[in-house]
Amino acid sequence: MNKGDLTNYVAEHTGLTKVQAGAAIDAVLDGIKESLTKNDKAAFVGFGTFSVSKRAARTGKNPATGKEIKIPAMNVVKFKPGQGLKDSVN
Repeated sequence: MNKGDLTNYVAEHTGLTKVQAGAAIDAVLDGIKESLTKNDKAAFVGFGTFSVSKRAARTGKNPATGKEIKIPAMNVVKFKPGQGLKDSVN
């Protein structure tokens, strides 16, 4: 499913127009992004939790050449699925 498919799904199941559904989805995604930008969690009971984790700088190898490269420290987004999502998939 991509964003267009999700927009169509929301529009069909809520009675919103596709434009309104698209705006609602954009607002939800922007809210999650803003929360993560502030290093907060975005938790949705039954669905899952998005969080930010810090990854330390490290040394890696270029698989093509075998040369060592330095990989800088960075923040990464993690997702931990909730029990409701786990149960619906299994």
